[in-house]
Amino acid sequence: MSRPLALVTGVGPGTGSAIVRRLAAGGHRVAMLARSGERLASLEREIANTKGYACDVTDEQQLDRTVAALQSEFGMPSVVVHNAVGGAFGTFQEIDPQILERNFQVNVMAFLHLVRRLAPAMVERGEGAIVATGNTSALRGRASFAGFAPTKAAQRILAEAMARDLGPKGVHVAYIVIDAVIDLEWTRKRYAEVPDSFFIKPAAIADEIWHVIHQDKSAWSFNVEVRPFGEKW
Repeated sequence: MSRPLALVTGVGPGTGSAIVRRLAAGGHRVAMLARSGERLASLEREIANTKGYACDVTDEQQLDRTVAALQSEFGMPSVVVHNAVGGAFGTFQEIDPQILERNFQVNVMAFLHLVRRLAPAMVERGEGAIVATGNTSALRGRASFAGFAPTKAAQRILAEAMARDLGPKGVHVAYIVIDAVIDLEWTRKRYAEVPDSFFIKPAAIADEIWHVIHQDKSAWSFNVEVRPFGEKW
């Protein structure tokens, strides 16, 4: 029996890699998208049943070539996880407007272009799952997140519009709000004095995504929030 195909964007050393590992362990062949071909090659060697595609998801021509190569080699995915993210800190007066525009291209437009290309095959099959990884900025705009929060809020609303359109056609769309600091090398250095319980583990995020994409059709979730037990919210 052939493995179902999943596609994950934004495959970095943290959440993206954890999602790939969870999907591969669960029986999927996983197509990994990231700008760094070197990192993808390393993950290919480490994780069985994965294939890397160096791609800037904001570049439509690169995205078209990648989707064409993927379809030629493996067919079309039944699971898509858009984990690529663009972010920046600063108030609305401090940020470079071009950075905000770039973040919008990564968080919103790339998600739109990706799903427009991959959802039709899911609709034709009558099944599939599409997940976008978001965060607290999708729900509130703190002063220093002016270069980021507007794009994540737009991403969540776009995902909701997709869910309302694609759900009745058999395709599950969900948005994962990560209300926590992810446990990464650079975040550990930034928050060196806090306990382990302060962080959310990438593998735990991946487990929740696995759960969401395998929910029964009678009980699909859309807006899913995850946070450490000690998080104040």
